[in-house]
Amino acid sequence: MTPIPYLTFHGNCLEALETYRRVFDAPEPNVMTFGEAPEEVRASMPETSPQAVLHAALKIGEGWIYGSDDIMGGTPRMAGCSVTVDLPDEARARAVFDALADHGDVHMAFTPTFWSKGFGMLTDRYGIRWMIGVESEGTMG
Repeated sequence: MTPIPYLTFHGNCLEALETYRRVFDAPEPNVMTFGEAPEEVRASMPETSPQAVLHAALKIGEGWIYGSDDIMGGTPRMAGCSVTVDLPDEARARAVFDALADHGDVHMAFTPTFWSKGFGMLTDRYGIRWMIGVESEGTMG
């Protein structure tokens, strides 16, 4: 069993996943748009853009991130949860942190800690909270 974070976006899921694809040097995401849904589904929500993402999957390393646009509306921005990624070397972790922080909000600058050679926390431009670190022996993960 593998837990997979499912991220909800406010109309910019495809843009966000393309950003994450570049940041993490990942393959193209698998994407299903509202326009690809069966006719009866589209007819029940005529105000929904055909370009809205119903479901997308992006492989990052050995894990996945799923995502969609908030088609039903009303989903609040992410709170109380973060996507955590530990990378094998400090330079790569810092580069990922800096790329995600671009036009976002840094909550804890990327810096050495007592548990890692580098760790930082941020909310990216899409409202997704991230914790980026350097893999360390003896940590809990």
